Amino acid sequence: MTVFYAFAIYLAIGLVSAIAFVAVGAQQVTHSSLTMGARIVLLPAATLLWPYVLGRWLKSRSIP
Repeated sequence: MTVFYAFAIYLAIGLVSAIAFVAVGAQQVTHSSLTMGARIVLLPAATLLWPYVLGRWLKSRSIP
């Protein structure tokens, strides 16, 4: 049961960070505008790979 709760927390954090990334951060990381279709495709991947996505997003914000 603990593994289920850990996975649920991982997905909850991932979904929140993915929505924020797709709404704001994807354009900062790619330095180009994204269509709505591209944002929809990015959402599941960003949800599952949220530690990597947040790392890239934070790194792109620190570069002037």
